[in-house]
Amino acid sequence: MSLQYQCLLEPGKIGKLEIPNRIIKAPQSTGLSHQDGSVSERLVRHYRQLAEGGTGLIIVESAYVDNMASKSAHCQLSVCDNENITGLAWLAESIKDAGSRAALQIGHCGLGKFLGIPPIKSASAVTWPALYQRVGAVAVPDPLTLSEIEVIIEAFGDAASRAKAAGFEVVEIHGAHGYLITNFLSPHTNKRNDIYGGSLENRMRFLVQIYDNVRNKVGGDLPVTVRLSGTDYEPDGINIEETIEVCRILESRGIDAIHVSGGDYHQMIHQVSPLAIPAGHNVWAAAAIKKEVNVPVIASGSITSPELAEEIITSGKGDFIALGRPLWADQFWVKKLKDGRSEDIRPCIRCNDGCLERTFFQFRSVTCGVNPTIGREGELEIENTAMKKNIAVIGGGPAGMEAARVCALRGHKVTLFEKRKLGGSLIEASSPRYKSDLKRFINYLQTQVYKLDIHIIQEEATTEKIAQGDFDAVIVATGAKPDNPELPGIKRPFVYDAFDILGNSAKIGKSVIVVGGGMVGTETALWLDEQDKNVTLIEMLDQIMSDCVVTDKIALGEKLSVSKVKVRTLCRLEKITDKGVVVDNGSRKVELQAEAVILAMGYKPDKKLADTLKKETDLEVYCIGDCVSPGKIFDAIHTAYKTARLI
Repeated sequence: MSLQYQCLLEPGKIGKLEIPNRIIKAPQSTGLSHQDGSVSERLVRHYRQLAEGGTGLIIVESAYVDNMASKSAHCQLSVCDNENITGLAWLAESIKDAGSRAALQIGHCGLGKFLGIPPIKSASAVTWPALYQRVGAVAVPDPLTLSEIEVIIEAFGDAASRAKAAGFEVVEIHGAHGYLITNFLSPHTNKRNDIYGGSLENRMRFLVQIYDNVRNKVGGDLPVTVRLSGTDYEPDGINIEETIEVCRILESRGIDAIHVSGGDYHQMIHQVSPLAIPAGHNVWAAAAIKKEVNVPVIASGSITSPELAEEIITSGKGDFIALGRPLWADQFWVKKLKDGRSEDIRPCIRCNDGCLERTFFQFRSVTCGVNPTIGREGELEIENTAMKKNIAVIGGGPAGMEAARVCALRGHKVTLFEKRKLGGSLIEASSPRYKSDLKRFINYLQTQVYKLDIHIIQEEATTEKIAQGDFDAVIVATGAKPDNPELPGIKRPFVYDAFDILGNSAKIGKSVIVVGGGMVGTETALWLDEQDKNVTLIEMLDQIMSDCVVTDKIALGEKLSVSKVKVRTLCRLEKITDKGVVVDNGSRKVELQAEAVILAMGYKPDKKLADTLKKETDLEVYCIGDCVSPGKIFDAIHTAYKTARLI
């Protein structure tokens, strides 16, 4: 056992159940079940591998409790019928056979119905704005009647009894994140004037009755936990003081543990926090609740490093740590910690591209931006090659380092060419202070490359050098280059590309114009604002960040709102003058003065070397990452991994 993480790796108890260590897999939707909610082989493989990775307790994703209105997402797991027990038993047994404890979360989506189809039921007719924008009036929920509430309470109890019959060792009631129970708890969504609305006692009545029904149907020995948002972060929502009182009442009635998260689907950045939100974002709420209750408290929310997780336990802020996305980034997180290999843990970068964006907004099954095997367990494993080759990888960015790593693991001889420091454009992209997780990912890739004895040549690769190197194959990861229009003044000496400035603002003046309001431009503008520059961000579309996932839009939008950055949309760059820029805002041309102009207008593949190699050599040539099509880290890692495992 690693002494550095002794508290994380020691056993703990929830109720009478002993958990092998303090790491819990937080429940997250995968989209891996069958369409009817039954357990699929893909789902079993997914959770079995998480268990093989050493996780102490696995809380299987929220299963819907009835066939009326409780299903939130496509291919969501079901526990609403006795016929579900067979598949659920297979799932629970697979988890336990692999060494973990098995829990099932049960829930009703209420307002958080990503499917966007009626019926949608909630405490009151308060809508979720984002869903309303997508599907219109259908998103306005029907307030539950008293008789419907009684039926749902019974459905939770019946679902819990099915979970017990299937062999799950813990049942968790989902009371967080803007789903039905939160719709009752929060005055933001609960406008009722009956026994379920108004006072906190009334608003918590629904949850208390659900818990009592569950406890009555599963008995006193099976641990029952509840997941709550410490606050939903709504101005008129539930606050931490009220949540603490809810926890006290549940403790007095026999709850076995409190699992603390945060936010709702109006405030999604507080439950699926992007990089722009500090790590451990909701731990404060767990710490506040732990001071007031005696049952175990499970802390969760962007706990992205073993060091942070250990500190939470040792400082008494929580008894267990629930990891969601970090265990998708690396299923073997706990095993590597036990083996003293924390440097080999692939860190979550909180991009939300493979998880949140795919599962809830693209209606696809889960994967991970930095781990292509998630959701494809047993399909995309790295296997030893039958024919060892001498492979050159050109470019030491994320795609190049990942390709080199996979090729080396398969048994190939690998030479990696990089003319700069390993990391590529990620080095500049990680310049903002809030991107420490991105720096950790760069360090992880560098560590793997060095540990695998890959030959690194820190000079520019040329066709001649490759042709003389006795290589069998070449993987080209030369990235992308700016795709700027040919406009008057675009080559003036005070015009820079965004990646030339990130991390090095000293060479530019005080007043700056950033052209392009995508993610690169927005982050550059915010970073320059932190450097005390006077920044204007211009974008030709009617809104900025059109290429961002929803959580980045919200979080970066909040940062912009408290910054000094001036944002001008519907402004097309016409030319760059010796005093600044001229833009067309649709009605007239306007001159904006600045000492420096930063371009973030998009990028195009840098295929020059790849095309030359294909033309002038007989080598196998493969292109990956941005030199195929400029994209995100997700695209770089996935193309690299999938290409390298087939050479």
